Amino acid sequence: MADLATRIEVQQGRALTPEEIFEITRAREKALSRLLMAFISAGLGFMLLPGTFLGVWNLIAITDRHAADSVPPAWIQAHGHAQIFGWIGSFILGIGFYSIPKLRRAGRPFALWRAWLCWTVWTAAVALRWAANVYLWHWRALLPATAAAEVVAFAVFLRSVSGHQAKSAGKDKLDLWIWVVIIAAFGFLGDLLANLAGSIWVAANGSGPSFPPGFDQRFLVLSTWGFLVPFVWGFSAKWLPVFLGLREVRKRRLLTAVGLNTAGVVCALLGRVLAASVLLLAASLMAILALRLFEPPERPPKIKGVHSSFPVFVRLAYVWLLIAAALGIWAATLSEAPGAWGASRHALTVGFLAMMVFSVGQRILPAFSGMRLLFSPRLMLAALALLALGCTLRVSCEALAYQGFAAWAWALLPVSAVIELSAVLAFAVNLGATFIRKPRVVTDPRVAGSW
Repeated sequence: MADLATRIEVQQGRALTPEEIFEITRAREKALSRLLMAFISAGLGFMLLPGTFLGVWNLIAITDRHAADSVPPAWIQAHGHAQIFGWIGSFILGIGFYSIPKLRRAGRPFALWRAWLCWTVWTAAVALRWAANVYLWHWRALLPATAAAEVVAFAVFLRSVSGHQAKSAGKDKLDLWIWVVIIAAFGFLGDLLANLAGSIWVAANGSGPSFPPGFDQRFLVLSTWGFLVPFVWGFSAKWLPVFLGLREVRKRRLLTAVGLNTAGVVCALLGRVLAASVLLLAASLMAILALRLFEPPERPPKIKGVHSSFPVFVRLAYVWLLIAAALGIWAATLSEAPGAWGASRHALTVGFLAMMVFSVGQRILPAFSGMRLLFSPRLMLAALALLALGCTLRVSCEALAYQGFAAWAWALLPVSAVIELSAVLAFAVNLGATFIRKPRVVTDPRVAGSW
């Protein structure tokens, strides 16, 4: 922000007053908040309709037929694409545009038109990809076109947030959490390129808009463990010590966790499934030790404006991470494991990733969106409790039903879907109502842009 004010001083040929600098900073902050809310709103839209609602519909159809393969693969992949890229991907891009240059104290602010271009291309591409998968609408053209557009949008994002020199007070090195996020960003790029390659192949050779099972299995590992999990670890290293009052992150252990995770993803891509699953469990354990999540905290948690259960659900999310990795090892030892693999993926995507988004998102997004206050801490608790209950039912019953251990578990699968849908609705309503509320008025220039 200071560099922006300096450039205006040069253009106008005079020094700006403190009040003028404050107004420039506040205007930039408002513009960034509007941009963030646009990304979050788009993400919520993908989460509710193409994502969760289609997922519930798929599960009800599967339960009705008692067969995991009774739903077209294109529908299941459309649900996954909307959740991973449409929901969480939009959240990551929006938070990245808002926070990464400021957290790095970058000198040169990026041009906002690039961020809006990224939002437009990304949102349109994800929406058209979903339509091509579900409605088969011009899918041979749309699959590669939308995949290419997503790569372009991400390139715009990288150009905007990384084209700065860090100016941290008195130090040239980047913080560790930024390196972890950079590694995750390479995973994101690799995931998008794999999606592009798969889309081109399917458009040329496929009989429908779905990836082949072998490719899809590897693609899901890259999407989750190779992209989303390191992103969460990186931002956890930045925010959780502050929000939960944790002791300082053990940096070497975090780097070891990232290394083990990367090795696990590579093994999975090479088809060494059991080795990959063991490495991913080891990486998850090392990340928890590095973040010191279950050690006595150094300070009281910062729970002002959110529900007091916030620290409990953050720790519970990391328990789900371990469950997901352990279920992956079990699945890798079975010859036929649709239920075990499905339970592992759900424990990771809903138990870990969604619960972290529900927890940390409702902690940071109101402040990022114009210094607003969360609409309802009680609604936050309801969303998190319903998500935890629904995920517990889904993971346990999916393993029991799909693997043929208990016929009664089929009846509980739709119940778990409805509970999780209720959690998603509560989360969306809470954030939507928060964005509608008037932001707090900041009158101190030292507060503006402090995030």
